Amino acid sequence: MMNSLYGGFMLQKEIDKPYISAPLQEFNRIYKKSNEIYHNIALRLGLSNSAFDILYSICELGDGCLQKDICAATFIPKQTVNSSIRQMETAGYLTLSSGKGRSMHINLTAAGQSLLENTIYPVMQMESEAFQCMSDKECRQMLTLYRKYTLALSEATHNLTKPSGLSIERKAL
Repeated sequence: MMNSLYGGFMLQKEIDKPYISAPLQEFNRIYKKSNEIYHNIALRLGLSNSAFDILYSICELGDGCLQKDICAATFIPKQTVNSSIRQMETAGYLTLSSGKGRSMHINLTAAGQSLLENTIYPVMQMESEAFQCMSDKECRQMLTLYRKYTLALSEATHNLTKPSGLSIERKAL
């Protein structure tokens, strides 16, 4: 456990509640606001969060990308990606073609390409414009620090286990 202005996690003796520093609270608020922004974008575009993320990933990975690559890029569970892809296939935006083994290639239809052009492309343009409010140095610094934080948090979770006696299952929550 670390106690500093920025790390600042320690147990408060009086109430056994973790102390979270003001900078960490602010980071959490910014992170949650960012999630809210993307959720609202998806809603305004008439897309589910998973459909938005999948379409965005197809823009990044390229038409014909593999479903497993979309899972890796979005950090969305395989079942959710599969379900969302099937819905977009039924709606006529995507087709699936077999790859090596059980791999499935995701291909855009003409309607799917039009959907990207009218939904995801404008969002990518907005993101690029928002990034331009920072200098190149600030962008690199932000990415370096966010990557460092994410790695440290990921490493800290390796020893995280379910508390003994916890009877509520994940599906119930």
